Amino acid sequence: MKLAGPIIGLNVLNVLMLLVDSALCGRMPNSQDALEALGFAIQVIFLLMVAMLGLIVGTVALVARAYGGGDTKRLNHLLVQSTMMTVIVGVVVGGIGALAAEPILRVLGASPAVADLGADYLRPMMIGTPFFYLTLLYAGILRGVGNTRIPFLIALGTNVVNAVLNYGLILGNLGMPALGVTGSAIGTVIAQFLNMVTLVIVLRSGAIPNLKLPLAPKKIDHALAGELYRIGWPAAIDMLILNAGFMTALGILGRIDGVSVAAHGLGLRVQSVAFVPGLGIAQATSAMVGQALGGGSVDRARQVARASMILSTAIMTVLAILIVLTDDLLVQIFDVKAGTPLESYTLEWMMILGLAMLPAGTNMALIGLLQGSGATRISLRINFWSTLAIQVPLSWLLAFPCGLGATGVWLSFPIAFAAKAVIGYVAYRQAKWAVTGVRIPNRAPVVSVEH
Repeated sequence: MKLAGPIIGLNVLNVLMLLVDSALCGRMPNSQDALEALGFAIQVIFLLMVAMLGLIVGTVALVARAYGGGDTKRLNHLLVQSTMMTVIVGVVVGGIGALAAEPILRVLGASPAVADLGADYLRPMMIGTPFFYLTLLYAGILRGVGNTRIPFLIALGTNVVNAVLNYGLILGNLGMPALGVTGSAIGTVIAQFLNMVTLVIVLRSGAIPNLKLPLAPKKIDHALAGELYRIGWPAAIDMLILNAGFMTALGILGRIDGVSVAAHGLGLRVQSVAFVPGLGIAQATSAMVGQALGGGSVDRARQVARASMILSTAIMTVLAILIVLTDDLLVQIFDVKAGTPLESYTLEWMMILGLAMLPAGTNMALIGLLQGSGATRISLRINFWSTLAIQVPLSWLLAFPCGLGATGVWLSFPIAFAAKAVIGYVAYRQAKWAVTGVRIPNRAPVVSVEH
């Protein structure tokens, strides 16, 4: 909890940027179209993060091992190289996203009006992609060396900036122009830029022991890039599959009722906040497992994994109960009118979301273990079967042949999470992830299972 606490706070703040967008856009004259557009646009942002997620997972795993093994030279080499790779990935992804924003939204099933609004939001967000990616990278590196407080404190300040700018730029308050969804994106990008600059200043100052970021570009280390690729590509594909499940659900919902898409987007924002404690514990687990294996202790890694599963499952269960009991209050945050189809759909999705959180807590802890140990291929196999073989076909089956509509789509989520938790626990017991050393071997030897 000492390591996870600031991570949870940081993740809450990251999610709050999106929540502020939704809450303020819900007060626009065309609020339903705006919320539907944000529902589609946020999903596109998550989809385009695939490449960056792989780089972050690989970097954090190698940083934690180098830190656990006391290899300072490798630690700083990872900092420099991952920075340059992140800038490259951010520029490429941002450029593609900005140019293809509207066509992507239409492919997902957005109407012309909604796609136009969504593109107005996506284009500025995509231009700011390098800033966003660098903040994620540096927060991950600091997590890998056990410092989670600094990224949290920086994000606390930039979230205040984001809230003030969005309050002004979306609705035209504080003497600022009313730019609607475009203003929402501009305010968020400015806040992300300030976050990145502050993190660079901290890493340049030498305030973090054994870490210092030079500004002069270096030659790309192809051998290290290969290591990051071997660990990161399964995590990237993992994210792609996860997004395929979400986007399939979004596509089906768009063909059932456009209002259900808006409700889905609101539910995802609540989910983003509710899942934060579990994700924070998983990220702390990843760092601590990497440090333990880098220092040569499999037993320590197992202790971390067991504690993580217990803690994450307990916290997520409590939050699930709170969501079920307060779902009507949560809907009011977005100024949804009572008695409308949007309110009905959103309340139903939140109830089902509560069910999904129970197995999700265990699953998150296990994914943190596998990513921290560098066993990302095992995580990929788990997600592949649970998403593409269970969630995707089940969402279609329940929605159309079974006639449950949007309810059927949403019911596929808790079922898929339960499958992931069971398969993940089997992988934990088999212990093929338990490989020690500063560098992660290409092939992990079979380790005896603890009984």
